[in-house]
Amino acid sequence: MRIGQLAQRIGVSPDTIRYYEKIGLLPPAQRTESGYREYPNGADNRMRVIRNAVQLGFPLKEIAKVLRVRDAGGAPCHQVRDYAKELISQIDQKIGELRTEKQAMLAMIREWDDRLVQVGPNERALLLERATIAARGARPKHAHLRRSR
Repeated sequence: MRIGQLAQRIGVSPDTIRYYEKIGLLPPAQRTESGYREYPNGADNRMRVIRNAVQLGFPLKEIAKVLRVRDAGGAPCHQVRDYAKELISQIDQKIGELRTEKQAMLAMIREWDDRLVQVGPNERALLLERATIAARGARPKHAHLRRSR
């Protein structure tokens, strides 16, 4: 199957498939005489495994480790499960950080409500100018939402 067919079947771009091949998640495709990539049967299953792992939050390096074990004939099931547990711990930590940020934001809004009462309807309360980083937990806004890959 050619790259476009594989991409369409899995729901990714051909560039994604090329990238996965480049970093070793997919074995190099055979080339036709005219230079087109030809993927063997089973490439779609491997791509599904990769995409499912990505959607679950597995980093590509961790996926590569799992695939190396599979390719060597091993069963990385316990490794996958253990990493999923680690991801849950990371999610729990992020939830805690979000709760802390929410409380800080609510405190800041209460401060803003007090300021708004003190200014007239056409006066500026300068809310953003006086917003304190301490009120937001001294973190860049929504830094927790950015994922490193």
